[in-house]
Amino acid sequence: MTAFSPSQLLAALNWRYATKQFDNTKVIPEETWSALEDALVLTPSSYGLQPWKFLVIKNGELKTKLRPHSWNQSQVTDSSHYVVFAIKKNLSVAQIDQYVESIATTRGLTTDSLAGYRNAMVGDIIHGPRSLWVNQWAARQVYIALGNFMTSAAALGVDTCAMEGIDPAQYDKILELPTKGLATIVACAAGYRSEEDKLSRLAKVRFPKTEVIEVFN
Repeated sequence: MTAFSPSQLLAALNWRYATKQFDNTKVIPEETWSALEDALVLTPSSYGLQPWKFLVIKNGELKTKLRPHSWNQSQVTDSSHYVVFAIKKNLSVAQIDQYVESIATTRGLTTDSLAGYRNAMVGDIIHGPRSLWVNQWAARQVYIALGNFMTSAAALGVDTCAMEGIDPAQYDKILELPTKGLATIVACAAGYRSEEDKLSRLAKVRFPKTEVIEVFN
């Protein structure tokens, strides 16, 4: 595997910023977008359960419907691709069993050999204390996917802007998510920055490493 050098990684992270103005004439190439979709699929999650669904919106009419429920932010309609990050609400035993079957198939195992792992997940998420806040737990997993997506995009020279200024309930209604057992958590616009976006030329503001990192040797 060819790894990024430290300087390449830092260059990509310093280049990225929360893009406020996208160039609506530029579209992310299919090969690049396919890689970003794979990055979403490869995102790690607790137990590997992947309690999410990523809704990729390219349709202009649908973006227009979502924009009024996004503080009228232009990123919604001007981005090349708009991704809504949703959770699978109220995870069930059936969903855990589906995941266990996927493990068995992928790794050439029997489901019986995975009974201990399966029961641990059921005991924790379905019957344990976590069951009382399982949707909040799933939402935290979604933010791992969001971070992975934004970092991967930066590595490929694609601009992004995380969108929490949205009305999740209205998104759910427009995208008909309740009937699918899903709920909107956050969204992310992706595309290419406009030359008119003054924020792209501002210095990045971060607290010094000494204030945010503490090392225990």
